[in-house]
Amino acid sequence: MALRKGAGRISSSTDEERKNLLLSIAEALDCSREIIRKANDADLKNAEEKGLQPSLMKRLAFTDEKIDSSIQGLRELCSLPDPIGKVLEKRELDPGFILERVSFPIGVIAMIFEARPDALVQIAGLSLRSGNAVVLKGGSEARNTNRTLVDIISKAAGSDWILGVESHEDVSVLLGMDGYIDLVIPRGSNAFVRYVMDHTRIPVIGHADGICSVYIDASANAEMAVRIAVDSKTQYPAACNSAETFLVHESAAPVILPNLNAEFLHLGVKVRADERAIQYMPEAIPSVPDDFDKEFLSLECAVKVVSSIEEAIEHIAEHSSHHTDAIVTESEEAKRLFFQKVDSADVFCNCSTRFADGFRFGLGAEVGISTGKIHARGPVGLSGLMTSRWLLSGHGETVAEYSGRNGKSFHHKELI
Repeated sequence: MALRKGAGRISSSTDEERKNLLLSIAEALDCSREIIRKANDADLKNAEEKGLQPSLMKRLAFTDEKIDSSIQGLRELCSLPDPIGKVLEKRELDPGFILERVSFPIGVIAMIFEARPDALVQIAGLSLRSGNAVVLKGGSEARNTNRTLVDIISKAAGSDWILGVESHEDVSVLLGMDGYIDLVIPRGSNAFVRYVMDHTRIPVIGHADGICSVYIDASANAEMAVRIAVDSKTQYPAACNSAETFLVHESAAPVILPNLNAEFLHLGVKVRADERAIQYMPEAIPSVPDDFDKEFLSLECAVKVVSSIEEAIEHIAEHSSHHTDAIVTESEEAKRLFFQKVDSADVFCNCSTRFADGFRFGLGAEVGISTGKIHARGPVGLSGLMTSRWLLSGHGETVAEYSGRNGKSFHHKELI
């Protein structure tokens, strides 16, 4: 596979060389706005004619703001330390007998995604910075935009490390290439990510749902709580880190919920409230149990009144997708308990769930969010695209010398 050679080339390139290529891509994107806009307009027109869902239309739009964000993300990557060759562990097994665990690129990554042209730029930038080759399979709804972006990136930084594929049949082919592709990263709907996870032997980084909750504690500052709730739901409701469920302590509900209701009404948020919450939110729709297992990805949410922080934590354990959950509280004890008990990739206190993002975390950008517990968890940036090798340097040592009753002993001295 030609990408293997490309991966070898960029993995052995210098830090400065990869930075310069990233800056070349950023400049090329900036100079190609009109070309990108025309391609994206064509995709948006086709998507509208086919009746694509509003949440997907919003993801498909590659606006000037998103181009600016993509360029900023590429430049931010240049400011991060070189992830290749980082010594993670170093120990002396015996005098002069040195063992190191050193970071290396994974190799060839396949990213399969739906209506997210900005995701293409993010993964391409992160792959290049981390020394990995990448196969990019975007959804048909973004074909023109994706093709244009791959062409721009290839001309700016070379084409031997990046490959764009387009047909639906290519997905099955990619998922079966476990001898050539080292990691698959799907981004898209719950059903789409589940499909990828169920149809490949290649390791997968991703999350199937983004059911995020905000719990407003008894001690919460009312103004802060409403502000955080509104931002978590409305700042970008189509994002996987937007809040879908709001849990409010019964003692805070009489103050919080009327104010939150007024804000949601003003912003056009449809509320599904349980029987205790609906008395403070009379325009809401009575909730049903399934509402607390939904990823709405729109201006819609579920609200529930709880009797204690323990009930809130139990609700999250039962219904959360382990993506991002937040507490609003003035109590250090409540914060400690929430941080300790909520088993999600991102657990926040007194801030919006929308901060669950690789760029905002200072990762430069992200290739996605992982809710798994192996290899990477939360926003996946450069470190999530790295693996490691054990490097052992000796002076003719043999295992026989360290075996048997009279064998030499290891002293395992830590060097870092």
